[in-house]
Amino acid sequence: MRSLVAALPTMLVDGFRAGRELAVPFDGETGRLYASGLGGSAAAADLVAAVLETDGRATLEVVHGEELPRAADARATVVILSYSGETTEALRAYAAAGRRRARRLVVTSGGSLGEQAADEDVPVVRVPPGLPPRSAIGYLFGGLLGALDPLFPESTELRTLAAAEALRSRLGPLSRPNGLPGRLAQALGERLPFVIADRMLAAVARRWATQVEENAKRLAIAQEAPELLHNAIVGWEAIGTRDAARSALIVLERPTAPPTVRAGLRHLMQVVRRRRVPVLPVEIAAEDPIEAIVHGVAFGDLFSIELARRARVDPYPITAIDRLRAAVAAQAAGR
Repeated sequence: MRSLVAALPTMLVDGFRAGRELAVPFDGETGRLYASGLGGSAAAADLVAAVLETDGRATLEVVHGEELPRAADARATVVILSYSGETTEALRAYAAAGRRRARRLVVTSGGSLGEQAADEDVPVVRVPPGLPPRSAIGYLFGGLLGALDPLFPESTELRTLAAAEALRSRLGPLSRPNGLPGRLAQALGERLPFVIADRMLAAVARRWATQVEENAKRLAIAQEAPELLHNAIVGWEAIGTRDAARSALIVLERPTAPPTVRAGLRHLMQVVRRRRVPVLPVEIAAEDPIEAIVHGVAFGDLFSIELARRARVDPYPITAIDRLRAAVAAQAAGR
């Protein structure tokens, strides 16, 4: 799992180039843009949506499941992401988009989804197979970013290359046992992590939480600012001694966040500290959104793997998800 994180810069560049070769020519009116996926595939779409929202000429709405919005019609573009190409919900979303005559784009390593797309001449960004889907995030994020590159005022290729190079220089220090992810894991201990980020890094915070759940096999919660400053802060201020002892606040900070958000997060951290809940700030110093996202993803992945190591848990298998897929398939087959 560590080696897969180390390969993230290469995956990012290779994925971007594969997507850019396909580059869907969005000329003039882009219409409505949706993405459907689950797990690591949907995480990649969430990350691309954050970049588009910050820098792009369109917005991407991510659907975590098969039920497409009513507005995903013949004037819309629907991206279906499934690393394996066998995700039931992705296959159903693909079929639903076809029935509605929406423009479709597929990101996958193959499987039934890849075969159906090839048969129907639907554009496919193909990524290498054989990886745990959550560890293919570089290929999936880069591939979708490349395919949607025409939706940016200027190509993001140079920014993507720069982000990959910057990440290569960071990975060595981050991967050391006494690196920042390792020290953060030690500070967290057995507490329940609440991962907080502002809107631009909210998808990164969710990625942190899901990686802790899948790699370290323990629960984690992601919350977004400024939204939590208008509701969850009440709970934090009233947290009891027992819950405080079992919780920790991880705050993903970036220097370019809106001043009001930074001020609100500082106030939240003061409130939480008064309740004797550990506050663990993590600086994501990159100003470019693409660089900030890949830095945050790599940091969180290494953090989750370090939690697994300290708990002597194998981060690779996800047997609970395997059992779920089997149960869903059996039910769908009427057994």
